[in-house]
Amino acid sequence: MAKKEKEESIEIIESPEALQQEVSKVTELVDKNKTSVATILGVVVVLVAAYFGYQWYSATQDAEGEKKLFKAVYAFESDSLAAAAKDLAKVSDEFGGNTQNLADLYLGITLLKQGKFDQSIEKLKNFSSSDLLVQARAYSLIGDAYSEKKSFADAIDYYKKAAEHKPNKFFTPTYLLKLANAYEANKQVKEAVDTYSIIVEKYGQSAESIPAKKYKAILESSISE
Repeated sequence: MAKKEKEESIEIIESPEALQQEVSKVTELVDKNKTSVATILGVVVVLVAAYFGYQWYSATQDAEGEKKLFKAVYAFESDSLAAAAKDLAKVSDEFGGNTQNLADLYLGITLLKQGKFDQSIEKLKNFSSSDLLVQARAYSLIGDAYSEKKSFADAIDYYKKAAEHKPNKFFTPTYLLKLANAYEANKQVKEAVDTYSIIVEKYGQSAESIPAKKYKAILESSISE
């Protein structure tokens, strides 16, 4: 069973189409509750965890650091957040390099799930990657943390970073939709409409274009009244 799950995780990461299918599953939730990042955080965490599950088994790490990080990630994936946060913080403090980098990302996500938004932001900002998916996802998670704090101007900055990081048809529409929602929450109606328009015009085949059309129409109607 474990081997099958690992193979499925790797397949999702290696195939942009498969990843997009996973991302598309959250569109209905966004449509129902577009101001709550908590409703889609679970799927985001699954994607990030799947990526680093694959990275873990394919990369060479410091043996002791790898062992401790494995224990922390096991707690994370078991949703034992308190234990995960404690173990990940230790790994982040004790080790450097890629081990620390991974620990900071996992710790940032764990703290976000715990509602410790300031601490989450600090750890997620420590993370860096040249990867197509994960760096943009980290930016988006920082935006989510700021959104939960109602710091929408800061959230906008990080959703922009996510959308502008190696734009692609698979994930960029998701970040643009979050960006437009943040603009709305920050009372920046014109910017929200413009961003919805980008989704519709440039990423018209994406699942996100459907709610984007709806929200754009609602905003344009309110402006004309």
